[in-house]
Amino acid sequence: MQTINLTPRSIVAELDKHIIGQEEAKRAVAIALRNRLRRLKLEDDMRQEVKPKNLLMIGPTGVGKTEIARRLADIAQAPFIKVEATKYTEVGYVGRDVESMVRDLVEQAIRLVKKQKHAEVRDKAEAKAIERIAKALRPGKKVKKTEPNTAGMPFNLAEMFKNLTPPSQEEEEQEVITDEIAASRRQIRQQIRDGLLDKHEVTIKLEEKKVQLNSLNPAMEQMMDMQESLNALRPKKKIERTVSVREAIELLTEEEAERLVNQEDINQQALKLAEENGIIFIDEIDKIATRNQHAGEVSRQGVQRDILPIVEGSQVPTKYGLISTDHILFIGSGAFHVAKPSDLIPELQGRFPIRVHLNDLTKSDFIRILSEPKNALLKQYQALLNTEGVEIDFTPEAIDRMAEYAVKLNETTDNIGARRLHTIIETLLEELLFESAEMSMGNITITEQYVEQKLEKIVENQDLSRYIL
Repeated sequence: MQTINLTPRSIVAELDKHIIGQEEAKRAVAIALRNRLRRLKLEDDMRQEVKPKNLLMIGPTGVGKTEIARRLADIAQAPFIKVEATKYTEVGYVGRDVESMVRDLVEQAIRLVKKQKHAEVRDKAEAKAIERIAKALRPGKKVKKTEPNTAGMPFNLAEMFKNLTPPSQEEEEQEVITDEIAASRRQIRQQIRDGLLDKHEVTIKLEEKKVQLNSLNPAMEQMMDMQESLNALRPKKKIERTVSVREAIELLTEEEAERLVNQEDINQQALKLAEENGIIFIDEIDKIATRNQHAGEVSRQGVQRDILPIVEGSQVPTKYGLISTDHILFIGSGAFHVAKPSDLIPELQGRFPIRVHLNDLTKSDFIRILSEPKNALLKQYQALLNTEGVEIDFTPEAIDRMAEYAVKLNETTDNIGARRLHTIIETLLEELLFESAEMSMGNITITEQYVEQKLEKIVENQDLSRYIL
């Protein structure tokens, strides 16, 4: 679906494929997304003045708050991260600083842009990958390289690092390709394209990938940047892997695509994407909403005041450059069982002008959740058991009884929303999931009686249900 053609009604229709109920929340996020698209059509001076209207979702756990935000990001093809407000502490205490949420968003944006750029050069990268595989399967003759005379040449820092690193055998030798080898490689390349060698094993050399660490503070990022600059002067370390030709194509295509794209272009495009389209979902915001401070505790109001400038709009330094948070969409979320939205500091309340209440799930909601969404829970378990040759069906009465048990358990124990269905289905199908790998079961129908037999005693015994369901 093209983002530019998304109307509020079509956004809600897309959300309906994955999330049951919560129409008010769906309409609110659909309007917020459409307003973003409207803003992009404005004149530059007006566009800068139009700020996103952040949302505050209020409702118990397991009713779809996070899922709505996550699916919205997928529909908008926008960078999205979810953070927990309780993980942050005010300045001066040990913990994550609030600016790390923005740096995480930029990293996510870079992954999205890189994936798009790699797709654009995939054909060229795949051709280079196939060439390297053919070379590995039919190597040429090796002869020792002749070293150039460097006497009298000016001092070179890169040459110094090269001398510090002993050359590999591959670097000391050069390849001689005869007509016979060239013809053989052409034949191999064609066989690879035709898929005839997919299962054939090949040993390839890949560049060692650096470990990505997110949420570093600016000082640590500067130290890592210096280390990367020094490492860039050294020859890149290679690792050997023996894999199938099919897997080798994917690994080498990825590596070749990395060389074909301009990393600086990706960084700048990602910064702009995060600024204009980024979505940050702040969960458990109600846990920092309190006016009652206890001695010795980190101030919850302090965390709110640290989050405030990020939500208001500020410049945040990242390893790729400054990013403005003025037009990032923030979605706050919380159950607000104990605290109330009014317990947030007034400045932060004002930054979440749109508030939507999500309702408790009813029995009819649970029935729909089990069977209606695109990849509904029951469809997932049917697919899992089908891999063992087991065809499993659920009667409408069985689904009705499972939903009834879910509602009852949420009322009598803790209300965990739709997540209750996971525990119910796992307990219900435990025996089938255990035995199906070793027994031929064929077609199985789950009836209401089977559901009652497996769950009735556990549901009725409240002490037992608290531990099992």
